[in-house]
Amino acid sequence: MKSSRFSEEQIIGILKEQESGMSTAEVCRRHGISSATFYKWKAKFGGLEVSDARRLKQLEDENARLKRLLADAVLDNAMLKEIASKTYGPPRLQVVFSMN
Repeated sequence: MKSSRFSEEQIIGILKEQESGMSTAEVCRRHGISSATFYKWKAKFGGLEVSDARRLKQLEDENARLKRLLADAVLDNAMLKEIASKTYGPPRLQVVFSMN
């Protein structure tokens, strides 16, 4: 995924400019972003402070790491089940001796 040119702090600053009374179009023009980008940021970071945004980023990173770990564990489990279900070699014949 492409990383943003703007840090979380800068994004929150841009959103606060618009909240302080500047028009959305002016804020977008001033910072060289599209209105779609602005509203996407507003949906994600609207109402957050810088410390909240940093915590959100940490939680997103941790969540991604845990998802990778879970995916690896599920693959390992499936592999082990497949190996355990296989029989090795030809089936053995059981010889029974009888004394008649």
